[in-house]
Amino acid sequence: MRIRDILEIDIFIVLAVITLMIFGVLFIYSSGITSTGTLVSREYIKQIIWAASGLIIALVLALVDYRRIYNISLYLYLGTLAPLLYTTIFGRVIHGTRWLRIGSFGIQASEFAKITTILLLARYLSDSKRSGKSFVRFMISCIIVFIPMGVVLIQPDLGTSLVFIPILLCMTFIAGVSLRYVLFLSASIMFTGIFLVLPLWQTYILRKVLPAMVVLTNPRLIALVVLILGIIAGIALFGHIKYKKRYFFWIVYAVAIIICSLGFSFTARKVLKEYQIMRLIVFLDPNVDPRGAGWNINQSITAIGSGGLTGKGFLQGTQSHYRFLPEQSTDFIFSIFSEEAGFLGGFLVFALFLLICLRLLKLMKTTADPFGAYVCAGLAGMFSFHFLINVGMTMGIMPITGIPLLFMSYGGSAVISAMTGIGIVLSIHVRRFSR
Repeated sequence: MRIRDILEIDIFIVLAVITLMIFGVLFIYSSGITSTGTLVSREYIKQIIWAASGLIIALVLALVDYRRIYNISLYLYLGTLAPLLYTTIFGRVIHGTRWLRIGSFGIQASEFAKITTILLLARYLSDSKRSGKSFVRFMISCIIVFIPMGVVLIQPDLGTSLVFIPILLCMTFIAGVSLRYVLFLSASIMFTGIFLVLPLWQTYILRKVLPAMVVLTNPRLIALVVLILGIIAGIALFGHIKYKKRYFFWIVYAVAIIICSLGFSFTARKVLKEYQIMRLIVFLDPNVDPRGAGWNINQSITAIGSGGLTGKGFLQGTQSHYRFLPEQSTDFIFSIFSEEAGFLGGFLVFALFLLICLRLLKLMKTTADPFGAYVCAGLAGMFSFHFLINVGMTMGIMPITGIPLLFMSYGGSAVISAMTGIGIVLSIHVRRFSR
């Protein structure tokens, strides 16, 4: 590492991340203050240690040639998959999620699995770039991502498992995989969500039975619909093979999306826990259970709205200091921040995350190494998804999923893993013009 290379480190990303972590420490401290001014939590001290450690890790990684990671990406992937499996079986359940306990320390292995999955997927997509077989590339990419995603989902941690989806979609799209496969997965996920939510909307919001909804809940009707759609797809496939007409292909394509979505939504209703179902219900209407599952959303919206343009001032928030807002140092840190810093403070957080993502996109376009470009794409997908889901959740426009706001929410695993990703990005930026 030459001295002039140090000067090549992306200072915009470094400053944005440091600012966000400072905000995090300040408002984690604020979340520990009661209405009487008593400090009841020392979480901010741990957060300072984790933030400082993460910054050191990022700067050290910036000095190391990221291409060395290319050769060991498979071992890193397996190295995080092993503790994931161990945590699934022997991990301690905390707030509905399993953690790996080492003495008094808790580690969320899934946070690190996201980084290693990005690295291995980037290596595979880079190696297979000239193969030209989009379907094979996409299917193997799905296998690489769905293995850790499935293990995380079993734990159960629905929120973290969902983060793997934008990682997969962003990386395969940037790697040149045929758009039809990327759109197929995207559409299947979208319709799965719709088919999952509609019966809940009918039962808890509309409160009347719609005959058409039976198709989404009755196993026999679902099987019958799948059979009919399968026959239609078979006929269309025969027509495509025999007559080479494109519209036959798109019929098969559309029918396959509906079949997959019906199957996934029915399975999801059987797999999701009761509290996860309630999160979807209160997302549709928080007033269904205002003092129960809807409490968090209502209090979060109240906190954000009460902040106004400039906020109530640091340590002057009421929702947090009167302890109305649960999980206020983790999932709902943005609510406290917006109450005390107002719209302008929230806009600054938006701007900082946007800056990070834009710098990643620019680096993705300028780096000469495909492996580095794909890593940037995966991290951009991860950072943006975390931000959009967490902030959307606090505003009531996204369901509660338990995804932290990276760099700001309390938690060592999330901070260290995110800063590891930042360190790799800094290393890519320094060596962006070399192969």
